Amino acid sequence: MAFCELHLFSRALGLQTTVYAIIPQNATTGEIGVEKAETKGKFKCLYLLHGLSDDHTIWLRRTSIERYAEAHGIAVVMPFGDRSFYSDMVHGGKYYSYIAKELPLLMRSFFNISEKREDNFIAGLSMGGYGALKIALKNPECYAAAAGLSSVADIMMRKETFSVPLKAVYGENIDIPEDDDLFCLAKKTDKCEIKPRIFMGVGTKDGLYAENIRLKECFENLSYDYTFRESEGTHSWVFWDEYIKYVFEWLKKDINEA
Repeated sequence: MAFCELHLFSRALGLQTTVYAIIPQNATTGEIGVEKAETKGKFKCLYLLHGLSDDHTIWLRRTSIERYAEAHGIAVVMPFGDRSFYSDMVHGGKYYSYIAKELPLLMRSFFNISEKREDNFIAGLSMGGYGALKIALKNPECYAAAAGLSSVADIMMRKETFSVPLKAVYGENIDIPEDDDLFCLAKKTDKCEIKPRIFMGVGTKDGLYAENIRLKECFENLSYDYTFRESEGTHSWVFWDEYIKYVFEWLKKDINEA
């Protein structure tokens, strides 16, 4: 794998920003101690989002994401999303427009990444789990699958918990539109001819557990290809390092399809 640190200009944000990318490399004869999958043609890609207190570096620092991706032969793109909840902020950057729309085009211009829907996936943890599910549900034509780990599943009930960042995102009154509510989005996208496969994982001792169960029940009452996994765990990197491996296993059928 090649690890790339990209400093690029985003028109959506109107500024320079940073992206970490892990890109498959086939010609690695002589490399010791790695398990790698051969890739043919354009690379399949997982967009991987960080949580509220972190940045684009965190997945590489807290997990073995490069090793996991190499075993599956998939590119991983990790952008900086600030404290935006992956939205176009009232007082801040247009991070939804950047990550959902502009970033995939930029990555395809720099790397041999596939533009096909069936080759593109998105995942994240906590705020990033919310962002991944929201972006995939709003753009079912772009992503074959989405995974949310320990997601902020019910943003409507978290106005007080996250009042400071949400005021920057949605304004002083925190007026969250229905299209940013995962429950409303799930029902709306359920009517689409194509929709992403969904994976959700959460620890039973996580403070976000109850709202993840409510969102689980919402998906189960709809017609999604939906997978849920829980185990004893908290809102921690011990849990996310374990569960991102489950996400790769869950994506196997998408990754292995020609």
